[in-house]
Order: sequence, then C-alpha cells, then structure tokens
Amino acid sequence: MPPILPDFSNSVKLKYVKLGYQYLVNHILTLTLIPIMAAICIEVLRMGPDEISNLWKSLHFDLVQILCSAFLIIFIATVYFMSKPRTIFLVDYACFKPPITCRVPFATFMEHSRLNLKNNPKSVEFQMRILERSGLGEETCLPPAIHYIPPNPTMEAARGEAELVIFSAMDSLFEKTGLNPKDIDILIVNCSLFSPTPSLSAMVINKYKLRSNIKSFNLSGMGCSAGLISIDLARDLLQVHPNSNAVIVSTEIITPNYYQGNERAMLLPNCLFRMGGAAILLSNRRSERRLAKYRLVHVVRTHKGADDKAYRCVYEEEDKEGKVGISLSKDLMAIAGEALKSNITTIGPLVLPASEQLLFLLTLIGRKIFNPKWKPYIPDFKQAFEHFCIHAGGRAVIDELQKNLQLSSEHVEASRMALHRFGNTSSSSLWYELSYIEAKGRMKRGDRVWQIAFGSGFKCNSAVWKCNQSIKAPTDGPWADCIDRYPVHIPEIVKL
Repeated sequence: MPPILPDFSNSVKLKYVKLGYQYLVNHILTLTLIPIMAAICIEVLRMGPDEISNLWKSLHFDLVQILCSAFLIIFIATVYFMSKPRTIFLVDYACFKPPITCRVPFATFMEHSRLNLKNNPKSVEFQMRILERSGLGEETCLPPAIHYIPPNPTMEAARGEAELVIFSAMDSLFEKTGLNPKDIDILIVNCSLFSPTPSLSAMVINKYKLRSNIKSFNLSGMGCSAGLISIDLARDLLQVHPNSNAVIVSTEIITPNYYQGNERAMLLPNCLFRMGGAAILLSNRRSERRLAKYRLVHVVRTHKGADDKAYRCVYEEEDKEGKVGISLSKDLMAIAGEALKSNITTIGPLVLPASEQLLFLLTLIGRKIFNPKWKPYIPDFKQAFEHFCIHAGGRAVIDELQKNLQLSSEHVEASRMALHRFGNTSSSSLWYELSYIEAKGRMKRGDRVWQIAFGSGFKCNSAVWKCNQSIKAPTDGPWADCIDRYPVHIPEIVKL
C-alpha cells in the first residue's frame, strides 16, 4: 500500500515557511540596507585618520551651492508639510442604550405578529422561521409605537423615538468628552428612512442651542452604510476647516417604517431591524492627539448603483395593498459580494503588506498568462488588521464575509454579539461592535480596525482606524451590564 502523503495545507512547517516569507518580503528594504550600511561602516573603519582627513579636504564646498541646496531642502519640506492632509482623530463616541421597557423577546414579537397578521398565518410562520435563524437574542428593542396592537406609527411617535435616541447618544458623548455644544463646528446626522421637516440636524441644533454659523448636514436614503459616508463627509470638511470639531449622529428611526402588510420580502426587515444610534466626535485639533482614541487612516466607498439589479435590491415601495415597506431582493447577498469585491480591490493596495500584494499579483499574472482556471488568491486581511467590525445586517451577511475573508470566529465575534444583543441597528451597528471590542479590553495601542458596511443603492463602504492608545474596558456604555455574559453560543436555529 503506497504511503499516505501528509496534509501540507495544515503542516506546521509550511506555516513557518509562510511566516518567513511574509517577514522577508515585508522587511526587504531593511534587510537590504543593513548589509550595505555594515559594509560602509567596515570600509570607514579600515581607513586611517589621515585618509579620512584627506578625503574631507578633497571635497570643495561653494557658499552659493550650500545656500541653494539649503533653500531647496526648505522649499521641498514646506511644500510637503503644506500639502500633507490634516490628521483626523476620533476623540470618542457614545452608543444609545434602549430602555428595558422597549425590549421585544421572541414570544412578544411572535404574539404581536399573530395578532397583527391574524388573517395570514403563512406570513406569521415565515417571520417565525426568519427569527429562529436570525442570530438575534431576547433583549433587542423596538420603539414604543411598535408595541401597540396594531402599531401606531404617527409622526409624533417617530419624532419621539428620534429625540430619545439622538439626544441620549449626544448627552452621553458630551459627558464622556467634556465637549461644550458651542464648540461644535460641523454637525452631520444620517438617518435613511425618516426625513422630517425641519430636519433631524435642525432638531439637534435647536435642542443644544448650537452656534448660528455651524455647518450642518442631514443625510437620508443612504441605507446602512450611511455612517461611513458621514465619516467621509466629515473628513473632507475637516481638511478645509482647520482647528474644528465635527459631531456625527448615526441612527435609523424604526417607528414610521414598520411594515404592516403580507409581502414576505418586506416582512424580513421587521424581523431584523431594531432601535439604536451613536454619536461620534471627530477633530483635527492637534491638542486632541493625546486624548483621542483613534486616528482615521482610510475611507473607501464603492457604489454599484449603475447596475439595475444592485439599484433595486433594497427598495422602498408599496405592496399590492398600498402599504409601504422595504423590499429585500433574493439577489442581495450576491450583489453584496460583488460590491465587497470592488471595495477590497481598492482598499487592498492601501492596507495590505507587500507579501500579500506580491502573492495576489503573481496569481493574477498566472491566471492571465498560464491558466485562467487557477483559483484566485484571496489576500489575508488578518495581516493588515487586528479587529474587524462587519455591519451586523444579519447572520447571512456575517457568515458570508467570514467565509470570503477567511476570518476566524474571534474576528467576527463583535459583529455576531452586537447582532445578538441589539439586532440590526443599521448605520450605528459598527459602533456597537467597536464598543464590544473595547468592553472586552482587546483594543491596544497601534491596533488597526476595519469597519465594513453595506447599504441600499447598492453601496459597500470601508473605514480604517488606528488605535492611538491602549483602551481600558469602560465602566459605562451599552455593554456595561452584560459584557460578562458575552460571548454567548448562538445556535443555528432557535426553536420557538
């Protein structure tokens, strides 16, 4: 019987070969310069004092040449520092923690579904199957208006939810940072589906009596990735407005958007979306360098709206009975995969080490020249980031990204636990995940964080942060009373 070949893919020796390759390629410049510098030093040491003195005297320095060289160096340095983009710091952020009275256990959700959809038991059964496989826990929350039977989605109730979420997050941010509302120079509020008049940004300005010359923006219709769009907008504004503070509020108001019809594609959001919101303080002030938690490194945005299927895969429309809801297409995951691929193509060269870029390039050349059937090389993004905050849009989204990016269970733990504890809180979910990592005491100085979000349109947006200081586990925040219980085991199916 022929000997069985060892499994080279799991070989420990192969692992060390890969680590050696990564170290060699990533430090090729250093490894090349060291022997050159050593050779120069040895050659200098071999020369006697007289030879060194004669070499120095043989060099003729002209005063005009020295002055011109000095002027050129100063000019180049000035141009470099003036053209260098301002550093953007994330000083701190705060997440809204819903009150216990808003909690919706599975039993309560299903009881309300049976009463609201009593004429359509198949829709009730469909929602139950979705909830069983959703990855949500028993402590997620819905706004008070949805607790009524039937729900009472009035404009007053929607404004009440917006005030509760946004003002609570803002108050927590002011308490954590000591920021005076009058010191806010830029205000950006993003909420996709609720866009009243006056706007939500105007509501914040009125509540906190902000300055009359504040630059305020209200983003709507941008979906779950709007939080990172707000970060990108704030970054651009802070580049042209020196010594400024920018506050971003990311939320989604559930009250006016709870679907009460029978279309399955529109019932799906009812099972996943829950209350949530976050307030983030960004600054370009140098005085914040030591106090800030993170530094913004990159923002990469990808928009697939030119494709009709991508444009309509998350679509607000009326059903046959005239009831408005958000329809989620069956092609959603495939479209999200294409958007992620485009986003990765852009962000990869910015963040990946040379070893991963070289492997990717060699594989690409091999597929083009030798064999198109070669399996494409998926870069190891674990070499570029210590932490991943994947938008908690649903269990399927997290599963797909974990598989495609070859991430471990620990890498997606924050996303799964945020989905379990708070549900899909839309654009603010990334901040609940970042807060989870901090609450676990895992964030260390120099750590890099990759935030990935998907949104209607269809969009895939990324933000890369670098930690400025080791962050101690906070005693407050959305995870304060439950972090000791996490992580929890989430079964594939929770039988209801």
